[in-house]
Amino acid sequence: MDGEIPVKPFSVGNVTFGDGRLTIIAGPCVIETPEHALMMARECLSRAKSAGLDYVFKASFDKANRSSVRSFRGHGMEAGLEVLQHIKQELGVVVLTDIHDVSQIDPVAEVADILQIPAFLCRQTDLIVKAAKSGRAVNVKKGQFLAPSDARNIVEKTRDAGCEQLLLTERGASFGYNNLVVDMRSFPIMRSFGVPVVFDVTHSLQLPGGLGHATGGQSEYIEPLARAGVACGVDAVFMEVHECPERALSDGPNALPLERMQELLNALRDIHKLLHQNQSKSEATA
Repeated sequence: MDGEIPVKPFSVGNVTFGDGRLTIIAGPCVIETPEHALMMARECLSRAKSAGLDYVFKASFDKANRSSVRSFRGHGMEAGLEVLQHIKQELGVVVLTDIHDVSQIDPVAEVADILQIPAFLCRQTDLIVKAAKSGRAVNVKKGQFLAPSDARNIVEKTRDAGCEQLLLTERGASFGYNNLVVDMRSFPIMRSFGVPVVFDVTHSLQLPGGLGHATGGQSEYIEPLARAGVACGVDAVFMEVHECPERALSDGPNALPLERMQELLNALRDIHKLLHQNQSKSEATA
């Protein structure tokens, strides 16, 4: 690919991105209760370990972009950060959470290892730049309205601010009303900018506003899309997981049921291993 920049690996805690390993970023969409968040972190960690994959816990303390004013958003930043801090101390996991405003960056950076900028905010320069200067790794979700090549501007903003610990996430592109589609070309395109790439498979299966008062989803397609993304060479797979999606307080229709997680992770591990074995053989005979 013309102008391709080699990916420079970087580590966040006990997880390294861009070095040929596959990382799973998973957890409930939003912190529902402290007990539930800890349980989900423990269960997701156990399954990732069983599959031999690196793990990052993800949950939001606030869902600022809910469809309806009556939708559950979370318990607020202060309470949410207390929960995330407890999970870090209890399980020793790397933690990722969303930020929505520059005022949140400093307090969130004291707890979270990776600051995530939601897709709808991926062009907010002030937010990106301050997050990049926080000293934490940053994950920016490519907006549903951006072409993969447009994500180069996100990379340039973060690098200009002195941040080299950047992840870019694909989460689908708008495809008419109430639907998203994943362009598999986006993975090698965004990776050519020299940054590790994440595939947010569960949000890619949302039906935005599809329920009228809330977002719908097609969780039955999580497994085939996740397998395709890993075969395309992504560095991490992002998935929202819930033990009972029909009772989830946010994004239940597109969440992966916990009971399906282990089998999927085992399959992703095997695909990733096969992909890298073939790459090694090609390099050896080149």
